[in-house]
Amino acid sequence: MTRDLAGDQAFIRAHTELSVAALVPEFRLWLATEITPIWQASESWLEAEGVAPPFWAFAWPGSQAIARMVLDDAIHVAGRRVLDFAAGGGLAGMAAARAGAVDVEAAEIDTLAVAAIGLNALENGVDMRAVFADVVGSACRWDVILCGDVCYEGPMTRHIFPWLRQMARAGAEVWIADPGRAYLPVEALVEVGRFCITTTRELEDREERETRVFRVSG
Repeated sequence: MTRDLAGDQAFIRAHTELSVAALVPEFRLWLATEITPIWQASESWLEAEGVAPPFWAFAWPGSQAIARMVLDDAIHVAGRRVLDFAAGGGLAGMAAARAGAVDVEAAEIDTLAVAAIGLNALENGVDMRAVFADVVGSACRWDVILCGDVCYEGPMTRHIFPWLRQMARAGAEVWIADPGRAYLPVEALVEVGRFCITTTRELEDREERETRVFRVSG
């Protein structure tokens, strides 16, 4: 799809504010400060433009947890090629770039998310590439794959998880951070860390989410 990048970025600036995520204050992100205004303001526009709901406008617990582990070098990325998979606003990818990754690719199937990644990277002075593509099915070209909160729907999990395991068998380190979503497969996961992350009841069913980080085995 060919879109007006400048128009997408103008929409993002108009409906979000520069904010910081609780667990990763190192970055300023274009985020929704209240969920209802951006959802209502964008609903008709998104429908007319054929764009997905603005999940990119929130620093979800999974993305915060995996970004924190990257910045703390619990997930080592320095000198490595990194994929921020289903990147949202690109928080994990920015952490990888800041931690010394030699190449960072942030893949999204939402064009507004791609625009948000570009704005966030520019704001924080990090070098990363936002890619509008479904990379599932691609051959492995990364050393590390970061996945924050990607198992929130059954169809998506069935689409992505076999490929993520394939990437692990191909030699990539594959990491998933999950705040207790129902569709997270329990097989082939090794827990490496956990965080308690403040959330909002407008997005979640509780005020805090225990978020676990796993490495995927092949």
